Amino acid sequence: MLLLLVTALVSVTAGGLSEAKSNDVVTLQFFHRWPMEPRFSYFNEVVAEFERLNPDIRIEMDMVENESYKEKIRVLISSNDMPDVFTSWSDSFALNLARSGRVRSLNAILERNPEFAQSFIQSQLEPFTFDGITYGLPLTIDGKVLVYNLSMWQEAGIAQEPRTFDELITVLDRLKSAGHETPILEGLANPWAISHFLGTLFQRYIPADVLARDYNEATGEFTHPGYRTAIEYFMQLVGYMGPSATSLTHTEVRNLFIAGRLPMMYMQFAEFGFVHADPSSPAYSFFNFPGICGGHGDFSLLTGAPEGLMMSETSRYPEEAERFVKFLLSQENAAKFVEQVGAPVAVVGAVREENSYPTLMQATEMIKSSSGSVPWLDNAMNIRVADAFMRGVQSVASGDMTIDQVLNSVQAAARMVRAEASQK
Repeated sequence: MLLLLVTALVSVTAGGLSEAKSNDVVTLQFFHRWPMEPRFSYFNEVVAEFERLNPDIRIEMDMVENESYKEKIRVLISSNDMPDVFTSWSDSFALNLARSGRVRSLNAILERNPEFAQSFIQSQLEPFTFDGITYGLPLTIDGKVLVYNLSMWQEAGIAQEPRTFDELITVLDRLKSAGHETPILEGLANPWAISHFLGTLFQRYIPADVLARDYNEATGEFTHPGYRTAIEYFMQLVGYMGPSATSLTHTEVRNLFIAGRLPMMYMQFAEFGFVHADPSSPAYSFFNFPGICGGHGDFSLLTGAPEGLMMSETSRYPEEAERFVKFLLSQENAAKFVEQVGAPVAVVGAVREENSYPTLMQATEMIKSSSGSVPWLDNAMNIRVADAFMRGVQSVASGDMTIDQVLNSVQAAARMVRAEASQK
């Protein structure tokens, strides 16, 4: 009997010690949208290093690509299974997440860590700040520009980058006359790629006050004639893209450019790393999308927006989550991101000559010197309205819809969004 009692006591004590030891290790859930290389390997490496330096914290990392991420993070935000740390696009996407009340305000962190707060390009914090509250911290910065094959331009006798849309059309005509049947191309099988053109063209042509009213869920109508004109400008570009554009993805088009088979495309700075990584890729340069004669927008604005990190308001381990986020956004790890991924970041001093390359340095300077940014269309307005634009114009390009039908669909979606907004 005594032996059994002692054995039982030892078992209970051992179990208690084991449980206490297990409880000393905190598990954080980290969710991001980059399961592809080279970002996949980068995050695996950085997470492993964080765990080595912080043995009291374990990171469970989950990841899915763009469209799946958008759906999954919305589901998680509305559930009791929110990740402690997660990535987010900025502007309206971040705002909609923040409205849930489940995203942590970061103001206190920034106020008690002024050096950390100043470590970011300050303009890149604004797209995560709403009514004076910052909900996200920027990791990547981005911009969308027209990139071109230098040798193809030179062979076609093009000596100057276009400053207006009309001059852009002249460049395309020169390239076509030089034997390039498809002087510019986009993967129209991806609706989001279409939205990048539309967002820029809307900003270049339509008055800013009209866009501000229409992009607001409570007041958007989308009846201004400029929307039709902007879509017509886009369709003018589609006319130079050839018959295969609607069946190609953006990635396939980028690969054609990297292979030296395409004179021009609309590309994000975040994609420059793919070009740089291929030693056989052509020499290239880039310029901001030109202005439109008669347009009402600021032609100096750059389309693009940062992506960053958010934290859960309901996390059981807020201090550990903060420690992890600061580690990810340290200058050392941001510089490592630039070197391994080849994309620009929002951390000051992380893009350097020794870990970068000339076009990425130029891209970073363009972002820093830009008078402002134009958010991605699906982050600037309600997603249902954006989807009506994206998929509608995709159908115009394939010959299955008219521009009038698209605008009717957009206006119908806007009416539904307004009605819902009035009930909030």
